[in-house]
Amino acid sequence: METIKVRYLSDQIEKLCWIEGKSDWIDLRCAEDVKLKAGEYRRIPLGIAVELPKGYEAHIVPRSSTFQNYGIIQTNHMGVVDESYCGNNDQWCMPVYAVRDTQIRVNERICQFRIVKHQPALRFEEVNQLTGEDRGGFGSTGRQ
Repeated sequence: METIKVRYLSDQIEKLCWIEGKSDWIDLRCAEDVKLKAGEYRRIPLGIAVELPKGYEAHIVPRSSTFQNYGIIQTNHMGVVDESYCGNNDQWCMPVYAVRDTQIRVNERICQFRIVKHQPALRFEEVNQLTGEDRGGFGSTGRQ
C-alpha cells in the first residue's frame, strides 16, 4: 500500500479515507461554508495540500450526486494535479459554476479523486489503414 503525505488546512473536515473493496476513488470535502447564486463562479477550497509520489497525478471529478444535490458544475470538468503542486499551502480546490442558488456546508462531500501514473512517452505512427473493425458512428455505441 502506498503512503501519501497530506497536510490538512482545515480542522473542520474529516480526514481522507480509502475504503478497501468499495471504490478506488477518495471523497473530498468542502472546507468552508459556501453560498452561491445562480450564474456565480467560485473555487471551493477542499482543505488539503498533498505531496504526490514522483510520476503520479491526481484526477479530481465531481461525485455522481454533486449536480443533483448542489446544482454546481465543475468548470474544468476534471481537475489534474501533478506532483509539482506539493507545497504547504498548495490547497486543492474545485472550480465550480452554480446553475441555481445553492449552499454547501463545511465537510460535505462534493468531489472525489484518484491517483494515477503519468502517461508513458508515446510515438505516433501515421498509417493508411487501421486493422480494427469499422463500426461506424460515434463512441462506444457505433450509432450516429
